[in-house]
Amino acid sequence: MPDRSDMTPSSTETRRVTGTVRVGVTRHLLPSVENRMGELFDVRLNREDRTLSREELVALTQDIDVLVPTVTDHIDADLIAKAGPSMKLIANFGAGTDHIDLKAARARGIMVTNTPSAFTEDTADMTLALIIGVMRRMREGTRIIHHGQWTGWAPSAMLGRKMGGKVLGIVGMGRIGQAVAHRARAFGMRIVYHNRHRLPEAVERMLGAEYEETLAGLLANADVVTLHCPATESTHNMIDAAGLATMKQGSVLVNTARGELVDYEAMIAALESGHLWGAGLDVYPEEPKVDPRLIAHRNVITQPHLCSATEEGREASGGRVIASIRSWADGHRPLDQVLEGWV
Repeated sequence: MPDRSDMTPSSTETRRVTGTVRVGVTRHLLPSVENRMGELFDVRLNREDRTLSREELVALTQDIDVLVPTVTDHIDADLIAKAGPSMKLIANFGAGTDHIDLKAARARGIMVTNTPSAFTEDTADMTLALIIGVMRRMREGTRIIHHGQWTGWAPSAMLGRKMGGKVLGIVGMGRIGQAVAHRARAFGMRIVYHNRHRLPEAVERMLGAEYEETLAGLLANADVVTLHCPATESTHNMIDAAGLATMKQGSVLVNTARGELVDYEAMIAALESGHLWGAGLDVYPEEPKVDPRLIAHRNVITQPHLCSATEEGREASGGRVIASIRSWADGHRPLDQVLEGWV
């Protein structure tokens, strides 16, 4: 377990007087969040809300104390090495930190924080929406209406799948996975999960969830598989051609975590062959690019990374960023500190 002691900010590394902390924000945040930052800090904002170029990002890090990046920024070892000596905190806007080189930050004595739980409920809601949408062929039904092709109700037309009684396989049973399980149970789904560590028995009982020790076992038994893992070396393409072949004929895959978890070429092949009945996707390996074969498939719902896109969630995330900066500037250890090796 990483030691926290050497990450505690010293008096020489912080600016304790309100309004003197220099903060660089890479994307346009909600006005309420930016306004509050402006009241508390010397803040440099991105009013254009476009992804900064590499050169602009390096320039921004030269004379700030705190960098506030988002998932669209690649804070790798090279950028961290080029940052100015005063930058001692990366306060990430969002829970995921796979776009930040935590090891390089630690080596430079730069603390990293994130905003866990701010988007948990929103992501779980979107996950259930995608499951329902795919199971009930909502994308195809909407297309028929939009193209004026609906000829009226028929007893055998547009038949989908019911959710009650189906096995939902959850890969990754952290905050979001558990929130999904809670919702899915209300629809009568049987919950099976795979996780690095088994949950306490009391939590399993509360969620009505059964533990599956192996990923292969979960894939073979689930009617719907939903992914809720961070993107790491060990999870890269964890759903590959072999894993997809293990899944039931006519099963469904939902990914609201990270595009890198799935071999998308193998998934497209499984969709086109009919082995996968459908997919619900909110993330992609090369965002904002989306493979046109996914867009064309009649039972694939493609969303533009919307899981966290609620006013409430984005405001809550901004509030947690501000709280982390203030805590750090006052010489305290932020509650949302992220440590390399803990993801």
